[in-house]
Amino acid sequence: MRIGVIGGSGLYAMEGLTEVHEERVVTPYGDPSDALIHGKLDGTEMVFLPRHGRGHRFNPSEVNYRANIFALKQAGVSWIISVSAVGSLREEIRPGDVVVIDQFIDKTFRRQPTFFEKGLVAHVAFGDPVCSTLRAYLLASAREATDRAHDGGTYVCMEGPAFSTRAESNLHRSWGASVIGMTNMPEAKLAREAEISYATLAMSTDYDCWHPHHDAVTVEQVIAVLSANSALSQRIVKLAAQRIAAHVGPAPMHNALATAILTPASSVSAETRAALAPLIGKYMPV
Repeated sequence: MRIGVIGGSGLYAMEGLTEVHEERVVTPYGDPSDALIHGKLDGTEMVFLPRHGRGHRFNPSEVNYRANIFALKQAGVSWIISVSAVGSLREEIRPGDVVVIDQFIDKTFRRQPTFFEKGLVAHVAFGDPVCSTLRAYLLASAREATDRAHDGGTYVCMEGPAFSTRAESNLHRSWGASVIGMTNMPEAKLAREAEISYATLAMSTDYDCWHPHHDAVTVEQVIAVLSANSALSQRIVKLAAQRIAAHVGPAPMHNALATAILTPASSVSAETRAALAPLIGKYMPV
């Protein structure tokens, strides 16, 4: 069992992480955001990937989501905890609160959203876009760590990097969405295609710009709450890792492609089968 954590670069500095080392990897989709950071947490193998690169070098549209997920798949990761900063679209979700997401609305348009293209087609089921088992582990862990955890919510993923207009923020609220962010799509879709169980720990940093009694969000405000959220997110990840380690059997999304691939193996080139072997090797041997 190996657990992946995608998020801020501070996550891998958590207390109790041992045998820490870095691994630079190559994927068919280019370089991931940074080196993979391996370690052990209470005996459980962990792989951390700073989503924006150390030093926050990539804006949300520049993140190579395909390379990130492919690299984690190559590394043997079967679970991914996505730790993500978000803006709140609901009065009851205060800055500093945690939302364990259960749905997404994807508004991105500049990103590559699939591994399956150019002669290889697959359509994964995505009605429930997070792994319910992993979500339950995250929720239990969040509630153990804080009394400010929310069970479920819809995450609007916008392109960015600018924040929303007030009209957009109110539109998202009218849709019933709970939070807004810029990074979890197509990350969640790619994790499903890679047969990795994925769930989001959304850390609220601000009220977006809809709130009548709060100034429009600024980078300074977000950074201040991000710093306060760092220790909490580490605590939740550590608790969740213990629950995942106790899981019996394979990760629930281990067969997400079983009925999704439409292109017959005879029509897929040997080169493509070899390049995508970590994803499709059990369905289309090289």
